[in-house]
Amino acid sequence: MAANDAAVFAFQDHAIFSPTWKVEVRRGVAPSPPAVTAYVSQAVGLFCIAADAVHGPQVGHDGIPLVGRDLPELESDSIAYAEAADGHFRYTPEGYAGPDDPGVVMRGQLVGQVLRSRPLFMVTRDGANTEWDSMPSEEYRHGQ
Repeated sequence: MAANDAAVFAFQDHAIFSPTWKVEVRRGVAPSPPAVTAYVSQAVGLFCIAADAVHGPQVGHDGIPLVGRDLPELESDSIAYAEAADGHFRYTPEGYAGPDDPGVVMRGQLVGQVLRSRPLFMVTRDGANTEWDSMPSEEYRHGQ
């Protein structure tokens, strides 16, 4: 964290997972919105990092920017990349396209009237089958 960044810790308890802490990192001083939200479990440690669509750092995957993108544009870029690299991309259960990487889950974040991309970098927790199943409950509701 930079000298002007602030972190906020909050405790959440999930029925099927060990206790979880949410850590919000902000650019500048509070009450600025979080740029990055990290989730830490007592059992597995750090298991999710979410970059805010507006305030988060720009993160890419094989040269494709993932943060704050118009979702149809990100889908087009993902398809073009997969065709050019003879690779793959995947859709989330909600229909958001993104990298075919087991550690990346694309989410939509409502920014004004538009959904923008909010990538989550995940590891599977105990008691879950996939990264999607490991997602913190707060991230299911984010932006809705």
